Amino acid sequence: MTLRLPLSWLADYVDLTVEPLELARRLTVAGAEVSEMLSTGEWDGIVVGFVENVEPHPNADRLVLATVDLGGGDHPKVVCGAPNVRAGQKIAYAGIGASLIDGHTGKPAVLKAARIRGVESQGMICSEKELGLSDEHTGILVLPDDAPIGAPLRSVIGDTILEIEVTANRPDWLSVLGIAREVAALTGQAVRDPSIEYAEGRKAASTLAKVEIADPDLCHRYVGAIIEDVKVEASPQWMQERLLAAGMRPINNIVDITNYVMLEVGQPLHAFDYHRVRGKKIVVRRSVPGEQITLLDGSKHDLAPGMLLICDGDGPTAVAGVMGGGDSEVTGETRTVLLEAANFSGPSIRRTSQALKLRTDASTRFEKGLSRQLPPIAAARAVKLMVELAGGRALQGLIDVYPRKEKEHRIAVTMERLTRVLGIDIATTEVRRILGSLGFGCRWMPPDHFIVRVPYWRTDVAIADDVIEEVARILGYDELPTSLLSGAIPDHVPQPARDLRERVRDLAAGAGMQEIISYSMTDMESLGRVLPAEDLAVSPPLRLANPLSRQHEYARTTLRHALLQALASNVRAAPDRVALFEVARVYIPREDDLPREVETLCGVVSGRAPDRWGAPSGDFAGFFDAKAGMEFVLDGLGVAAEYMEAHDFAYLPGRTAHVCVGGERVGTVGEVHPRVLASFDIDAPAAMFELDIESLLPHVSGATHFQPLSPYPAVEQDIAVIVPADVPAGRLLAIIRSFPLVASARIFDVYTGDPIPPGRKSLAFAVSFQASDRTLQDADVAKQRSRIVERLKREVDAELRG
Repeated sequence: MTLRLPLSWLADYVDLTVEPLELARRLTVAGAEVSEMLSTGEWDGIVVGFVENVEPHPNADRLVLATVDLGGGDHPKVVCGAPNVRAGQKIAYAGIGASLIDGHTGKPAVLKAARIRGVESQGMICSEKELGLSDEHTGILVLPDDAPIGAPLRSVIGDTILEIEVTANRPDWLSVLGIAREVAALTGQAVRDPSIEYAEGRKAASTLAKVEIADPDLCHRYVGAIIEDVKVEASPQWMQERLLAAGMRPINNIVDITNYVMLEVGQPLHAFDYHRVRGKKIVVRRSVPGEQITLLDGSKHDLAPGMLLICDGDGPTAVAGVMGGGDSEVTGETRTVLLEAANFSGPSIRRTSQALKLRTDASTRFEKGLSRQLPPIAAARAVKLMVELAGGRALQGLIDVYPRKEKEHRIAVTMERLTRVLGIDIATTEVRRILGSLGFGCRWMPPDHFIVRVPYWRTDVAIADDVIEEVARILGYDELPTSLLSGAIPDHVPQPARDLRERVRDLAAGAGMQEIISYSMTDMESLGRVLPAEDLAVSPPLRLANPLSRQHEYARTTLRHALLQALASNVRAAPDRVALFEVARVYIPREDDLPREVETLCGVVSGRAPDRWGAPSGDFAGFFDAKAGMEFVLDGLGVAAEYMEAHDFAYLPGRTAHVCVGGERVGTVGEVHPRVLASFDIDAPAAMFELDIESLLPHVSGATHFQPLSPYPAVEQDIAVIVPADVPAGRLLAIIRSFPLVASARIFDVYTGDPIPPGRKSLAFAVSFQASDRTLQDADVAKQRSRIVERLKREVDAELRG
């Protein structure tokens, strides 16, 4: 979350002794990253003016002529349509040529001379929108009475705003006072806490309202205050300007005070109209089935059981930590305010906020974990402001319900641990100075450790190393010395499985395929599209006890569904070939044990493969396209595979094969069944392959052996044989390639039909013969060829085709 921090507001609590740019640098180095510096007040040609008198426009009922005193004898007349312009006001006057924001378009503009309804306007009286302060354009900006006439506007309301990116562990930085404490520590200054003292009436607040916490595990503390005789109106100009600079829209003095205090000290507050709280009782409890609420923004919500609510005598009046309800909101008729300052469970507020799709400034702070000591401080501060700015009368005391009080947190930090973590020796006095500047209590306990008392606002500090980090931050990370590792460097631990996985990933990308990354968790419906129902019933996948969603409920047992889902998303936008792969783990269930994690490669191809000129060919990708991609990977690993006809639920019968290496099945390749493709809304044919990477590991050599190229010519010959129809071509290729003079062999023709006898097929191979030490003679090739034919006949019942 980002905090918008006006430096003029920050200066109320700590003296700013460095320039804004240097301050931003120091905060960023200390961890509170300043992402942007904004300047208001860079207005050219805009000065403070005094409205001397206001006259009706002679030609328009809704316009007036205002005479403005600029000091030094200048008294221009300005045509103005704002309903709130009055004589005696200090205003922002823009002369001809001034740079401002066009109130209609919202874009930068230069003011030009104009005649409005026949009367020349010698400038403009500006609204907040025209000055770029806010979107308010219904009236002019009225300046404080002490603004000097004729002074540049930047000298009166100009400011520098820091946008600070607050990390999740530092909710105290979501407040001006929290940053003030940080600045004080970084610059050696003291923090000035805002006053929380106010006059109280004799009547006790506890006599007018009761508070009950029904679920103390979700509401740790609830503080209430009652302020009578308030007058709801616009808040003072200085408060509105600060809220606008911090990114909040002013509403009225009561609501503005709650927002102001939230930004000031970091504790969200809520104001109820006391007379609209039914039964004059507040109950903090979980919601029950069937409850509804209408919130301040007008939205109506059905409340799921277990959401934390603020209820009155009749039912819900606010969603705790998120937003108040419309039934008890403060209006212009409100005369008595019931103020809430509470501490809620962070995870509970986050779950409720996400379920209702309502993320507010309050919920953002609560979900990060606020201190239980903050509510009474923030309540007292808000009561003081309501007494001063709304004319209220504070009832005596606060209604403070605190079921389980939190003990003060103390941490022991040894000097040995401090020195080891920081890498330097640091004096005990310096440690105490740094921690003291951040609000920590620190006592040195000779001979070897400190006892550190954690301030209430630092909910992120829990262990000794947290305290040491605070010392390092303020000391400056750039001040810590760089030192070499001591001791021997650990020996490299080989991880062949990880190395093989990365080789496979590189080879698959080298085959022209694009990598995807999918979720490890899936749903049963997706698995049921690619796996038979009986397999899922016999050996169901591992189910998470607390899944994040129904789509991520089960640990995947295959990558097929993820590849096909990705293919469905890509094939619509890609008219040509799509080739995708993923290397990831699947989780095979085991009885009474954790699942077996198997590293797997899965690839899919679809679309028309390019021809030799790069244009799409007429044929769709099929079995041999998937097989080619898979063989590219296997060849790169130096692994020779055999293929056996197979049947698989997700693949097309007759166009599917098991991949075997060393007699062990390691994968599957084939064309995806049209039924499966249709379940993913894929119209085009597709082919897929899967490899068990772990099963390949014993067959992959870690070393690559160089084979010198033969300087002697090769002899190319074709061998065509007739074999039984059930003999795979891969078996013949393996036999042919096993002969010493065979440099390479590939199949180029498969034929069945006349004149081939029934039950047999013709296979033709292109064989390259080559020796490394001589030029082969015809007799050498003939002899080798004869031996190949004899072995094929003996082992696979082959006969040479004439």
